[in-house]
Amino acid sequence: MKKLVVLTGAGISAESGLKTFRDSDGLWEGYNIEDVATPQAWQRNPALVQQFYNERRKSVLEAQPNAAHYALAQLEEKYRVTIITQNIDDLHERAGSTNVMHLHGIITRSQSSIDPELTYPIDGWEIGMDEVCELGSPLRAHVVWFGEDVPMIGPAARICADADIFMLVGSSLAVYPAAGLISYVRPEIPRYIIDPKIPDVSVRGQLIKIQERATVGVPALVDQLLKDQ
Repeated sequence: MKKLVVLTGAGISAESGLKTFRDSDGLWEGYNIEDVATPQAWQRNPALVQQFYNERRKSVLEAQPNAAHYALAQLEEKYRVTIITQNIDDLHERAGSTNVMHLHGIITRSQSSIDPELTYPIDGWEIGMDEVCELGSPLRAHVVWFGEDVPMIGPAARICADADIFMLVGSSLAVYPAAGLISYVRPEIPRYIIDPKIPDVSVRGQLIKIQERATVGVPALVDQLLKDQ
């Protein structure tokens, strides 16, 4: 089976009603990124940061996977699929995808605020300010903040370099280091980009642009790829 690698961004989740990470005004759900998505924000006002991610988690749990999520899961019938997502929601998993790498963490888990490798499932949508890890440190959302390392970027680059087919869905390629992953894909293999606004990409080789929303472009491409096998 061919190895098919999909890199997804905020655009695929937006069609399930989840706001994109950074809107055109530079805010995320009305907040400055610096106030809710940095280690410094947690140090200054942990209660605000905790409340912010609790509310985002509630929105994620209320959202449902869309046609693009379900179509990507369907690819596993005939391909070895790895989804690398910049999104912190669990919509890919709920749609049935079994091999999902979360570059920026996943909001449905908590983590120790002193050891990011200590992570825990969350019962419901809230992390309380009194909840602590096994080291006695307060729990926070299991997400990568600005200014923190992206520990999965190395493994993700190796997966992209080994792909036989590559798809980019719903990403503006504006957030690094994730945006650099497409450059690891071998120039001789087909690379598909699906987005209403195709990002500027300067790579050698075959680049197939599908200027559609994820819920339109992904199911159509998946149908084609399944027929090709």
